[in-house]
Amino acid sequence: MLTKYYTVNKSGSTELIIQKSRFIGYIKRVESEEAAQKFIDDIKKKHYDATHNCSAYIIGEHDQIQKANDDGEPSGTAGVPMLEVLKKQNLKDTAVVVTRYFGGIKLGAGGLIRAYGGTTSEAIKATGIVQRQLVQGISVIVDYSFLGKLENEIRQSNYILDKIDYLEHVEFTIYVKKEDIQKFHEWIIDLTNGQATITNKEFTYVEIAVSSTKED
Repeated sequence: MLTKYYTVNKSGSTELIIQKSRFIGYIKRVESEEAAQKFIDDIKKKHYDATHNCSAYIIGEHDQIQKANDDGEPSGTAGVPMLEVLKKQNLKDTAVVVTRYFGGIKLGAGGLIRAYGGTTSEAIKATGIVQRQLVQGISVIVDYSFLGKLENEIRQSNYILDKIDYLEHVEFTIYVKKEDIQKFHEWIIDLTNGQATITNKEFTYVEIAVSSTKED
């Protein structure tokens, strides 16, 4: 499992008018090629009367599935530029469809590349990007005498407090980055004088909205 990666929010769309042609960009997060194909087919059914429904997707931990389709536009002027935008943005598990209603003015190869690439970029902006961070769910059970202190310390930390269950004892569920697990255990032991029951749960991903996929 990747420690972290970028993808889009669940789905979104945008529309541009370029030289009288109507370009509608649709973006969706997909985790399989079957899901990507279904998304593309759904858009094609919705816009059955469009001049073109061009598409691209990139799927897999190592981007092992990459497809682009020009849907009748000159070869290399639609699907590939769309795919290149996804790759440039470092996005994973993402599919895009750009629907075009021809407005009567031919754009030429360069114009088409800019139009399809630009519509994809705008659709990504409209939908939003998230960073999915791999975290370990950790249960911390303590006596009620530690409730106030522990809740305050956790909320002021960089760890993610998922929930607190008020049972016979207090149970905190916290999400911790994989590389911080040992440090977290030691921190809790120190805060509670060794009087906490700490149990590692399953790994999952949490999502953080970001404005850019550029790494620091």
